[in-house]
Amino acid sequence: MQTDWEGWHSAYADPESALSRRLLVIQGLIGEWLDRTAPEPVRVVSVCAGDARDLLQVLRARGDAPRVSATLLEYNARNVERARAAADDLAGIEVRQVDAGQTAAYQGALPADLVLLAGVFGNISDDDVRTTIEALPGMCSAGALVIWTRHRGAPDLSGNIRGWFGTAGFVQESFTAPDDAVFSVGSHRFAGTPRPWTAEKELFSFVR
Repeated sequence: MQTDWEGWHSAYADPESALSRRLLVIQGLIGEWLDRTAPEPVRVVSVCAGDARDLLQVLRARGDAPRVSATLLEYNARNVERARAAADDLAGIEVRQVDAGQTAAYQGALPADLVLLAGVFGNISDDDVRTTIEALPGMCSAGALVIWTRHRGAPDLSGNIRGWFGTAGFVQESFTAPDDAVFSVGSHRFAGTPRPWTAEKELFSFVR
């Protein structure tokens, strides 16, 4: 059965919900990264961006938003509509209605200085999680940051994910896993050598 994404987003209305708490962690990491990279121009790619509130709400609160160019990849038409409305007066934001599991969706958007993978790893197979992480060196610029999320329900894959990031040339910067919630948020910095991006294969497909 496919996820009701309209209903899923309704949890944001409760500031105490796990989804709202997770959002604050992600936004905090984005804000810290923007502070660190200022005043240089930076490029962001958000994979399965939803309505992109994680990035767009942060940008709207900052005076240096014009230095950020971002490509938001989202398949759901309603989410695309909401993201485009939220980004309407922000320069440099492109919202693409595409399947982010297909490598062709990233054409012209890479390499990125920040890759957002929020809400992806919990909706795809374990093999696809690993495949996506292994592809990240082709998506990232030198020193890029990747922010990702994953639930810790059984079986908890978060430890494997952190190991796969290390194997792919990333260094962990943070890992948030509250005792009273099952979500986790990680951030990893790319310490390897960027690879050319080849749009030749599928990264993942949603199983929920």
